[in-house]
Amino acid sequence: MYGILIALLSGALMSVQGVFNTQVTKQAGLWVSTGWVQLTALLVCVAAWFFTGRPHVTALMQTEPKYTLLGGVIGAFITVTVIQSMGALGPAKSVMLIVISQLIVAYVIELLGMFGVDKQPLEWRKIIGMAIAIAGVVLFKWEK
Repeated sequence: MYGILIALLSGALMSVQGVFNTQVTKQAGLWVSTGWVQLTALLVCVAAWFFTGRPHVTALMQTEPKYTLLGGVIGAFITVTVIQSMGALGPAKSVMLIVISQLIVAYVIELLGMFGVDKQPLEWRKIIGMAIAIAGVVLFKWEK
């Protein structure tokens, strides 16, 4: 139950953040807005680090495989692409497409056992579920 609630909270926060970031971008520009998001995230993380225990930062250099350290770089591009998609499509359509994309890519990662994730067998019910979700996006986007 905890995982479900956290996932729902994450989705809600991502939607609100996307709207906020899109508004800031209109006034300050794309890369300034993205930089602000990343800087304020860093400040929150440093503050949380002080209050929740302090594992050594040098432990990052022991992380294997090293490519997993690119999460922050990917995060900057996530911020940029969310801002651009919300500006172009609006929050609802943008988030629906983002979630569908996340679902498909996550399932492919599981199917292929990529990035250290345990490989999972193909399940047709999951494929059907994704097809229904995609049909929902088409229905939502459909205009007369």
